[in-house]
Amino acid sequence: MHTTLSPVTAQRFSALQRDLIGLVEQDYTGLTPKLEQIIRAFEFTQIELEVYRDRGYAQGRGVGQPEMDRCALACAFLAKAVLDLKTTRALMDRLQADSKLRRLCGFDLRFALPSESTFSRAFEEFATSALIERVHARMITDTLGDQLIGHISRDSTAIEARESIAKKDKVEAAQAKPKNKPGRPKKGEVRPSPEPSPLQRQRSQTLEQMLFELDTACATGTKKNAQGYKISWKGYKLHLDTACCGVPISAVLTGANVHDSRVALPLMRISAQRVDACYELMDAAYCSTVIREEIEAAGRVPLIDHNPRKGQKQEFAPHEAQRYKTRSGAERCNARLKDEFGARHVQVRGHAKVMCHLMLGVVALCADQFTRLLV
Repeated sequence: MHTTLSPVTAQRFSALQRDLIGLVEQDYTGLTPKLEQIIRAFEFTQIELEVYRDRGYAQGRGVGQPEMDRCALACAFLAKAVLDLKTTRALMDRLQADSKLRRLCGFDLRFALPSESTFSRAFEEFATSALIERVHARMITDTLGDQLIGHISRDSTAIEARESIAKKDKVEAAQAKPKNKPGRPKKGEVRPSPEPSPLQRQRSQTLEQMLFELDTACATGTKKNAQGYKISWKGYKLHLDTACCGVPISAVLTGANVHDSRVALPLMRISAQRVDACYELMDAAYCSTVIREEIEAAGRVPLIDHNPRKGQKQEFAPHEAQRYKTRSGAERCNARLKDEFGARHVQVRGHAKVMCHLMLGVVALCADQFTRLLV
């Protein structure tokens, strides 16, 4: 899990370590469990590495410290996810009142905190550059890349957003291919062959092409909850692959109108780049021959709940049913993201910013889960 640090980054970590030692020696009882959790999140994520890489400091191209110390701002947003604070203003108020938290994040106590607009601009930079996604990918690869994962559970969760539903382009809708008339073709009429389904088309696409075709705009979604009732919401869907140890391996954010099965193959390829797994567990929403064949071709075993579609339901073998019961780990991961790490209250707008907000919670959850595994 250890990464070679640049001289500038190593110097900063050394200064942070001295501050922590002095802080602990001064008042060890003053470190609340949440502050200890924040320290562990900083240690596991090493978020400063990616900030310095973005600005050329890891390669020695940068001179001086980043503008308004983006490292401290990135650490502050990670602390916001750990503390489950709803807004940036709430984060600033907490930093203003808690000097220990300010020192942990890297802010100099001799100077005033950056303004709220500076926090917002820094967050937009992190969202545009996909900073937190890269932090998460490095965490998983460094920590679990050489481990054999028993199974991966795939599921999605509704993300409510405070923004308007994106309007569809009327020109694009008008240029859509017209559907054939129902019934038999007329004598001499030659109808074009049906186009392949989105899943069939994904089999010959690269990962970038798959992700590009997914709708990422805010939309309205409907799905059945755990009790079997239909619920509707406005916003997005967060699709997660969760390892059997409870750590989120990969994440994709789409509009709420995207069906779960459309994201199965992209998630499968992303997770395969990071870890090696034996089984892939999914509910009936992913029941598809294409998905099963792709997983088997990759050398893994698919355990997908069968959707009878007005036919006879196929049950799991006894040993498969026993393993499929552990798929509830994905639902626990989704619940923890919403209850503990800020996924329930999304205050930002736009796909990139919403993804950045959610991924801050994902990396905080990963760090917390790694800590539990080590205890």
